[in-house]
Formats: sequence, structure tokens, C-alpha cells
Amino acid sequence: MNHIIAGQDTHGNDVKLDYIDHGQGKPVVLIHGWPATYKMWEYQLTTLTEQGFRVVAYTRRGFGNSSKPFEGHDYDTYADDLKAVLDKLDLQDVTLVGFSMGGGEVARYMSRHGGARVSRVAFISAVTPFLLKTADNPEGVDRQVFDDMVEGVKKDRFDFLQGFGKKFYGVGMLSNPVSEAALDWTQRMCEVADPRATLLSARAWSETDFRQDLATIQVPTLVIHGGDDELVPAKVSGERMTRFVPHAEFIEYAGAPHGLFIPEKERLNRDLITFVHGGDVQKTADRY
Repeated sequence: MNHIIAGQDTHGNDVKLDYIDHGQGKPVVLIHGWPATYKMWEYQLTTLTEQGFRVVAYTRRGFGNSSKPFEGHDYDTYADDLKAVLDKLDLQDVTLVGFSMGGGEVARYMSRHGGARVSRVAFISAVTPFLLKTADNPEGVDRQVFDDMVEGVKKDRFDFLQGFGKKFYGVGMLSNPVSEAALDWTQRMCEVADPRATLLSARAWSETDFRQDLATIQVPTLVIHGGDDELVPAKVSGERMTRFVPHAEFIEYAGAPHGLFIPEKERLNRDLITFVHGGDVQKTADRY
């Protein structure tokens, strides 16, 4: 396994981030969702590399084969970890692609580190701009929804993950967009996460306000969201992004679930390739 050292924990131990670095060409950095690992990008890693990009993906602290420190499960730290990845690999002219929770890393990195080394950003099913319903964010989601999720993890994390996986991919009585094998694979990947990191990061992505972070983004921005996302509804997230990043291009995948990187992989890959090349993603979207 390859690791990048992203600082130390309170005991002086190195915090190591598991990562993969394939191909040559313009770099694309993929940031995974909760509570998965970089391996969720399987179909994007292969296709983007074959299309002539250098593709880097890493697993955030607390998950997969990365270090599992007791602390540091907040977006300032996650953004600093992303900076460590870009700096250690000396990546330039980077396209950042953040899925779900990973969209928060993209937003916080762009404000906290001035968008250094980054030329484009993409938010896929992202938790931005701000999920939690508050007095100044009435369009958000009631806190009870997130409290129930946390209680589910505490009560029986494995059972929670099984139900979460079905909602993640939009599996229902009349809908089977992924196979049982894919559901099993996803559960195994998520089970490796540290329980404490799973809980604290859930609070982070559900309660962090990214609106001011988004206002600092000046580079080309793509927002893609599934119209049938049950976990991070488009009306709360993707549809609102252009309010805070006015130049962003928003594409809705009609009928698509939260975890669209498998059931919508061909379309997602094509749109990402078009975006990184500086093309008109809307023209690609119009073909569907």
C-alpha cells in the first residue's frame, strides 16, 4: 500500500493516508464519500486513466486502510489532509472531484488554502452548501434526521450500513440499479471504517456550513446531482449550489440515486472527461 503522511496525531504518530496514483497527464483527484474509501471510484479510476489523465484517489483519515486517529474528524483537518496529498505529490493544474461528503473537502480546501494548485472543481452528489436546517437555512434537513442516523450507527453499525447501502443506490421494490454483489462490496468497504470516525464525520458533513467557502471559488465548477437522491436531496444541495457559486454548471441526472458512480458510471465518466478537457458538459447531458 502507498501512504502519504498528513501530520501527526496527539501522540506523535504519523497519520497515513492510503492512496492510489495512476497514469500520466493532467491530474484529477477523487475524494470519496461517507463511510467508504477511495475504492468506491473503481469505474472512474480505470476510465479516466485510460483517457490520458493522471488519477489520484485517497482515503480520508479514519476510513479504510488509512490511519484511524482519535481526533481530527472535522473539515479544517480534512482540508489540510487534502493539501498534504497535493503538496506531497506536487500536483499542479488539478481538477478536484468531491463526492457527497467529499464535496465538503473541496469547498473547505478552496477557501482555507486559497485554491492552491487547483484549476477546476466538481461536486458530485455533494453535501454542500449546507444540509442542516437552521434559522438562516430553512431549506435544510431537520436535525432529527441526522440524530436518527447517528443513533442507528451506535445501535448496530452493520445493520445500519445494510439499509444505508440500499438507499445509497436507490434500491427498492421496483428498482434494482445495482447488483446484490455490489451492495455486499459496498458494505464490506464501509465496515472497515473506524466507528468513532464514522460518527464524528457524520456530524461534520451534516452540520458544517460551506456557504462562505463556496463563495471563494473562482475556477470552473461542475455540480452533478441525482434527481432521486434520498440521502442528500438535490433540492437541498445540488439545486442550490449556483446561488453560492454563480458560474457553476448544474446537471441533474433525472431518476438517479445518491451513489450514481456505479449505476450512472458511463454518463458520469463522460461528463467528467468533458469537464476536465474544458468542454461543454451540457451538450453531453443533452444526449440523455
